[in-house]
Amino acid sequence: MKYEVAVAQIKPQKGATAYNLDRIGEIFAQLEADSPETSVLALPETVLSGYFLEGGVRDVARSAEQLFADLLAVYRQNVKRLDAVLDICLGFYELFEGKYYNSALYATLTASDDFLAPSIAHIHRKFFLPTYGVFDEKRFVSRGRTIEAFPTRFGRVAMLICEDVWHSISATLAALKGAMVVYVLSASPGREFSGRHIGNIAQWNVLLPGVAEEHNVWVVYAGLVGFEGGKGFTGSSQVVDPWGNSLIQASMSDEAIIRATIDMDDVAIARANSPLLADLEATLGDITLQLQQIAQSPHQK
Repeated sequence: MKYEVAVAQIKPQKGATAYNLDRIGEIFAQLEADSPETSVLALPETVLSGYFLEGGVRDVARSAEQLFADLLAVYRQNVKRLDAVLDICLGFYELFEGKYYNSALYATLTASDDFLAPSIAHIHRKFFLPTYGVFDEKRFVSRGRTIEAFPTRFGRVAMLICEDVWHSISATLAALKGAMVVYVLSASPGREFSGRHIGNIAQWNVLLPGVAEEHNVWVVYAGLVGFEGGKGFTGSSQVVDPWGNSLIQASMSDEAIIRATIDMDDVAIARANSPLLADLEATLGDITLQLQQIAQSPHQK
């Protein structure tokens, strides 16, 4: 199975969810005009509000159902074909059961209920919350408790949010649960500047191919751009194939839409040539015992 994915890195207006929804509506219209074959649109972490909100999270957070209803309405306002269908993956601040989360939503949007029913496929809540450098997420949001793979129109996929990927076990869990595509949504501020070297971009260019190659999955990375409080996000959205090759990459500073073709058959081919995931699955029993021992006695030497 082959399908087209688009990644849009934009500069959200901080705290202005209505404005940012309108911007997403403009992207819907642009995709229909320029590339109607697009099947999935990925947008960055906290794209509806901006990232560094601190206590302002409570002012912009909404339920997944509210967000889905808003996205569906904006989609139907901006597309003209009655048979138009688009899967969307994006980050937002979520209010769920009395807690705030940094979350990602994957849903299917349709121009008409007559063609295909719109639906939410999954909500991922950021598992690892950074508390170093400029980050202090644990003060303002709760952390998610699970990492899941879930079915879509195009096979099983998973979503991870920024810091999740800096812990290698996150992508491993997603792959072990059947993910063939991993969507990574990020709001990554530039840091560790040395001439043309930007530390976080250099690290992403190691992490993303590493996730793809080790688990033989497609990786779709959507990075926020723009400035908040003097901190600049570094974009660099990209699509990486199951062998770890970056097929296309956006700039670090400009708004952009990049597109790529995902061939799901490549996952099986890559895994046959390099069965690292199969090797891991064969040792899961022993690994589980090791993890249980560590959990019971984490500082035992």
